[in-house]
Amino acid sequence: MNNTIIIDNYNNKNPKIIKWLKLGIWLYFLLLIFEGALRKWVLPGLQAPLLIVRDPVAIWLIYMSWKHNISFSNIYIYTIALITVLGTSTALVFGHGNLFVAIYGARILLIHFPVMFIIGAVFNKEDVIKIGRVLLFITIPMTVLVALQFYSPQSAWVNRGIGGNTDGAGFSGALGYFRPPGTFSFITGNVLYYSFVACFVFYFWLSKDKINRLVLIGATIGVIASIPLSISRTLLFSVVLTLIFTLISVASSPKFLMKMVLFVVLGMVLILLLSNTLFFHTATEAFSHRFEVANTVEGGVSSSILDRFFGGMFTAISDSGSLPFFGFGLGMGTNAGSFLLTGGTSFLIAEGEWLRLVGELGFVMGIIVILIRVVFCASIFFKGYGNLKYGNLLPWILLSSGLLVILQGQWAQPTVLGFSTLLGGLILASSKLETSNNNKI
Repeated sequence: MNNTIIIDNYNNKNPKIIKWLKLGIWLYFLLLIFEGALRKWVLPGLQAPLLIVRDPVAIWLIYMSWKHNISFSNIYIYTIALITVLGTSTALVFGHGNLFVAIYGARILLIHFPVMFIIGAVFNKEDVIKIGRVLLFITIPMTVLVALQFYSPQSAWVNRGIGGNTDGAGFSGALGYFRPPGTFSFITGNVLYYSFVACFVFYFWLSKDKINRLVLIGATIGVIASIPLSISRTLLFSVVLTLIFTLISVASSPKFLMKMVLFVVLGMVLILLLSNTLFFHTATEAFSHRFEVANTVEGGVSSSILDRFFGGMFTAISDSGSLPFFGFGLGMGTNAGSFLLTGGTSFLIAEGEWLRLVGELGFVMGIIVILIRVVFCASIFFKGYGNLKYGNLLPWILLSSGLLVILQGQWAQPTVLGFSTLLGGLILASSKLETSNNNKI
């Protein structure tokens, strides 16, 4: 296999600026992980403004990148910016007419979407690996917290809700147990977190990159334990998808086969050991019950997967005929927009992401935004797959977690938006390779 070198797609004449930008990205990452903790435990009185705590960081990253000529603009950003400006105007003239709701909706596309490409421009593969190392380290105490939340009553301090709500932050699960949110505001963040961590767990078991083995084993146990503790089928599906992507990468690079076999054997041993503990057995029972009930209600696993990941795509198009041409207005489909317009939080347009976009922006502009996400996902998919022939597994494995959340994740929800932005940027950054004969991929 040819040796590879990392390409840094930024201005090497400004090392101090690059350092500050990298620190800004790290702050964005840490605020994503601990935003819920701030809103629940540390600063509950500021839970509302902390909802957009990453927005100033994103604005600063965009401003500094623009000021110092860090190249990150592209056709995706230009098109999204144009649609956002038009969508804000039509929201005020033909839609809900609320300026604050329109601005809140505009920030999703105008502020956070470009950060994805700034991360891709400023970070390199080693930076992505550093993120992975920190994630694995955080996962050990995170799993302890999730276990405490699972086995504690909703009135316990670890289960405090947003703003210090004593009703609890857990979401209905099974057998009297609730789905724990970890440090996040809601269970969705916890699911996305462990899906993200699973990518690095698989990667570090296969790669030669240095990682503390005790931390890696601890994080591996954390991911395995998180599946029943989360009582979430989505997390199980996500980890299985990461396993499938990893197997594909191993098939393209047979040199990783023995490491993969070792990882699978170790995983099975850990599952067997954990299954003999009361701690794991109780969580598994709750998860199994939830799985059976949900399958009965939703018509089986395959039906649930098809409806959850593909049903919304067709609904966005089929239901668009009953919507206003310019939509109901940018931001109306968000919970914050709902609160500003009605005083309560609900899905005023739709829970599904694609139908929300069409409902807010109208058929033409909504479909354009959807197509941008589809084309971008296709681009990083082929880029990640192309990296496999050079032995670079990282972007391909990260795709297993990032692809669906970028494609149709609920960007109206700040945590989902944050993970989508971060994962998209890390996939781009880890894909920057050049072969020894200077042929770029």
